[in-house]
Amino acid sequence: MPAIADRGYARPDVLVATDWVAEHLDDASVRIVESNEDQLLYPSGHIPGAVQVDWAADLNDPIRRDYLDKVGFEKLMARIGVTKDTTVVFYGDKNNWWATYAFWVFQLFGHTKAKVMDGGRLKWEQEGRPLTRDVPRYPATQYTAPERDDHAIRAFKDEVLKHMAAGRPLVDVRSPQEYSGERTHMPEYPQEGVLRGGHIPGAKNVPWARAANPENGTFKTADELRAIYEKEQGLDKSADVVAYCRIGERSSHTWFVLTYLLGYPHVRNYDGSWTEWGNSVGVPIEK
Repeated sequence: MPAIADRGYARPDVLVATDWVAEHLDDASVRIVESNEDQLLYPSGHIPGAVQVDWAADLNDPIRRDYLDKVGFEKLMARIGVTKDTTVVFYGDKNNWWATYAFWVFQLFGHTKAKVMDGGRLKWEQEGRPLTRDVPRYPATQYTAPERDDHAIRAFKDEVLKHMAAGRPLVDVRSPQEYSGERTHMPEYPQEGVLRGGHIPGAKNVPWARAANPENGTFKTADELRAIYEKEQGLDKSADVVAYCRIGERSSHTWFVLTYLLGYPHVRNYDGSWTEWGNSVGVPIEK
């Protein structure tokens, strides 16, 4: 696999290699964040010095179906010892699926000093690099966040309805079985959470994991990604694109790929996704 700088990405600076992380384990200006689907992975062993950000407990509001607010984000950043000058490096399981989700939420609050470790947990473990069960404690910081800005990179149902009606591109990143309506969740997961199966009319199906190399979780080269999204599906870099999945986590991975690796300037993640759309009264679906 070519080095990150040689893969043709629009923003190669947003990815770091496992070597880079290994060299910055003791760098006080860097905070390594692990975010997983499987919440037992972090306590079983993680990169030395890494903190855990739980996608459910830390990033979501406990009452409303929404993300944490400005005050909640400030408390999170203070707890994990992050300042505005700290470079946050995300990694996790499932080919960095949840790492890019956490990265996306951090961008809602404008923390642009953020990167993703290419390959995630899988590549780190394959290389035999150290893991520890020690949970680090960092001095609490004073972090002042802006109000959460949902406008640029997040889409809501009413906006998606208008987007669909205008014939603008929608990318359904779920499995083909979910897209067709055969299933309501991935094949290996409980089939739950939605009344109707199918997809938003006009959406193209590009499963999120196609953007990663299955053998080590690294991202495919820009040419390989363009072959998938542009040659196969006809996406255009200048287009206004909305990506969605079931609850917005898989589509955050595709949002990351299109935005940072291919340089698409107008990509939003519809985090309500199929759980909202498939349960809503009066919205159209296709099978």
